[in-house]
Amino acid sequence: MGYQGFIDKASAAGVDGVLTVDMPPEESGEFLSLLKQSEIAPIFLLAPNSTDPRIRTMGELGRGYLYYVALKGVTGAAHLDLAEVEQKLARIRQLTHLPLAVGFGVKNAETAAALGRFADAVVVGSALVSLIEAAEGNTAQALSAIVALIQSMRQALDAEVSHTTA
Repeated sequence: MGYQGFIDKASAAGVDGVLTVDMPPEESGEFLSLLKQSEIAPIFLLAPNSTDPRIRTMGELGRGYLYYVALKGVTGAAHLDLAEVEQKLARIRQLTHLPLAVGFGVKNAETAAALGRFADAVVVGSALVSLIEAAEGNTAQALSAIVALIQSMRQALDAEVSHTTA
């Protein structure tokens, strides 16, 4: 498809941003230029072991927000160390002006609300996939479970924001 073909299709579909998974910023010049022309935000992923120079580079090249991968390993696995994530985000904020989204390991409303105390956004993926798999092809059941999870997360996040601004 190539960069231009992808960007044309993404733009036609109304895409606002693209996660630049597996594309190092050092190799993204042409792609970033084409994204900028189409007003599509490149969104870079930061790992727990990202260095300060790499964070700065991704902050300078990225648009929209930076996506912090809160766990080492595969998505949906392990347990989040919230204190460690909070410390890392504080460090990242010293190096970029972009908002910070946190994903990987977000499984329930409690975790989403805890992250909402110090992240600008919370990303949920594997928890939704797990609900779809558990429904075993029953679309109505999957949709109901997804809606329930998202509503519980939204309510928990809203409560956290109300609590911190009151």
